[in-house]
Amino acid sequence: MKVEGYGELYAVLRTTAAHARTRPNRVADEFKKETAAMPKTTEAERLVVQRVGQGLFRGALLDYWQGQCCVTGLDVPALLRASHIRPWAKCDTDEQRLDVFNGLLLAPQLDALFDAGWMTVDTAGVVQLSAGLSIERRAALGLTSPLKVSGLRGEHQAYLEFHRQQVWAG
Repeated sequence: MKVEGYGELYAVLRTTAAHARTRPNRVADEFKKETAAMPKTTEAERLVVQRVGQGLFRGALLDYWQGQCCVTGLDVPALLRASHIRPWAKCDTDEQRLDVFNGLLLAPQLDALFDAGWMTVDTAGVVQLSAGLSIERRAALGLTSPLKVSGLRGEHQAYLEFHRQQVWAG
């Protein structure tokens, strides 16, 4: 790859650093370290552990997606949602729950649609919307043009397949 100019160099370095921080199990290992001293014997304590993990997951997604919605490019972190592709409750392990490739950083309306199965993402990253969303409803949500997730990698595909099979309502 040939890089010309400082602007391109900084863009490559930012992307490389974000990808380096998403190595397998990095977030899960950090979660285990931060929660090692916490008791894990009651439901209330487990809810606290879940929140710690969700904060780490969100931080990892902000890194991976460089602080932008992966569909719209919205770059207001306070508005962005760390959305699990395979829902937290349907993950088999903490590693799945905290895997950065099991997540999309989404604008609020897209997160709500994705979580409720009104929206999914195909293997090429193209956003698919449920037939239950009329043209008028799509317009009200600001979804009038084709949408695509940029930045997907092969590691996302198994999670996206699960979403299409188990969450997507078509």
